[in-house]
Amino acid sequence: MWETVLSALMDPVNALFLVGGVAGGIVVGALPGLTATMALALMLPFTFSMSPEPALIMLGGIYIGAIYGGSISAILINTPGTPSSIATTFDGYPMTRQGKPEQALVTAAFSSGIGGVLGGLTLLFLSPALADLALQFGPPEFFWVAIFGLTIIATLSAGSLLKGMIGGCLGLMLSTVGIAPIGGESRFTFGFSPLQGGLDLVVMLIGLFCIPEVLAMVDRKRVAKQGLALKREKGVAGGVIKKLVRQPLLLLRSSIVGIITGIIPGAGGNIASLLSYDLAVRFDKKHKDYGKGRMEGVVASEASNNAEVGGSLVPLLSLGIPGAAPAAVLMGALLIQGITPGPDLYTRYPDLVYTFIIAFIIANFVMFVMAFYGARYVARMIDLPADVLLPMIVMLTVIGSFAIRNSYLDVCMMLGFGIAGYFLKKVGFEPGPIVLGIILGPIAETGLAQSMLLGQAEGGVWQIFFTRPITLVLIVLSLISLLSAVYIQTSRAGWKAGRRDAETCDAD
Repeated sequence: MWETVLSALMDPVNALFLVGGVAGGIVVGALPGLTATMALALMLPFTFSMSPEPALIMLGGIYIGAIYGGSISAILINTPGTPSSIATTFDGYPMTRQGKPEQALVTAAFSSGIGGVLGGLTLLFLSPALADLALQFGPPEFFWVAIFGLTIIATLSAGSLLKGMIGGCLGLMLSTVGIAPIGGESRFTFGFSPLQGGLDLVVMLIGLFCIPEVLAMVDRKRVAKQGLALKREKGVAGGVIKKLVRQPLLLLRSSIVGIITGIIPGAGGNIASLLSYDLAVRFDKKHKDYGKGRMEGVVASEASNNAEVGGSLVPLLSLGIPGAAPAAVLMGALLIQGITPGPDLYTRYPDLVYTFIIAFIIANFVMFVMAFYGARYVARMIDLPADVLLPMIVMLTVIGSFAIRNSYLDVCMMLGFGIAGYFLKKVGFEPGPIVLGIILGPIAETGLAQSMLLGQAEGGVWQIFFTRPITLVLIVLSLISLLSAVYIQTSRAGWKAGRRDAETCDAD
């Protein structure tokens, strides 16, 4: 078997598809609105006439490249190229504002490479055991996972905790627009049938993260000024990597969070990066510096969301359950080739499976090399004078919003959310808690409704939420998360008060 795998990996055609897939994925991921799922879906028809090995190798390379590529625009223009890069904007863009774009890009490249390789090794060695863990998650567990995720809002609320919670509630309300997942009722559509499909996540992400920054740049009268001065500086890359190598715990913890999140079907890289970022803030003594350009924030986000890629493929290959939307497209590619993923995949097609997994690991090394040496060239597409950059950003947001569902309504909604996000940010409402509520709302609602139906069948509606072992663990984690977040907020308030008192005394 291994001779066949080695022969397939050394095939020049397969190598070309691997490199081309990674490069194309990075470019697509760097463009706001063009997600990894979209890139894979667009390339899927081209795999009809291809052999299974090059088809899967190419699609895997696109998946890996696109997830990393989202960090480039997140760092340089505060616009996550993919939803997985939401948390990267929190510290990546402030680093750019401080004149450290290269440090941020090198941090993202190194962290992405480490996370991606660890995710690939997990897929290679631990997929059967980790797939069993995913089987233990039912509706109650998903509900408490969502509740656990919502406790992150307190950490994302760098200013007012109350405003953060209000923003999270607003996100939860927005996630209910459309047809209910259980029951099928139309909610908050106001008789407007296009809203029955709900509000698209990518549309809202583009609107809430991109348009407010464009308007803020105009408001700061930066239109006539030059864009980012992204130049290579000697010694910067080596210094960044040396600093990151001295923090193995951060890299390992972030990667583990991404792997576990990827294994849980439906969670996705956006949740992985937010959870990892939340943990980084909680375990760092300098937590008050996060959101102001801290390198560790970029590490936490990028190591996690790239490790999630490998984790999302564990349930796909072992159980036939895609762990994320891009993994679902890869499942379609397998079905096109007449291959049904599931428990017998490793016994019926071992050559193909291990060729894909080894190529997946190699693709992460290729991604790191391309990111390390080529990110600045990809960045030049958005490193332009502001008077050129701003119209291009708006054009890309319009194209990306329209391309998702070929809907002009999505474009209007994106602009509407963008304008609303701009004014909300002016009064202290950050987009992070709103987006988190939008992401976790459907997971929490579906888990709650399905759990109540299961509880009715078992004779106790609420008992099912508090009697399962995993739910009890998640409840405890949620309480710890919430209490520690409140403690951090209190510490921040005390520190600020102490600083004001000290300044008053100095003035006296």
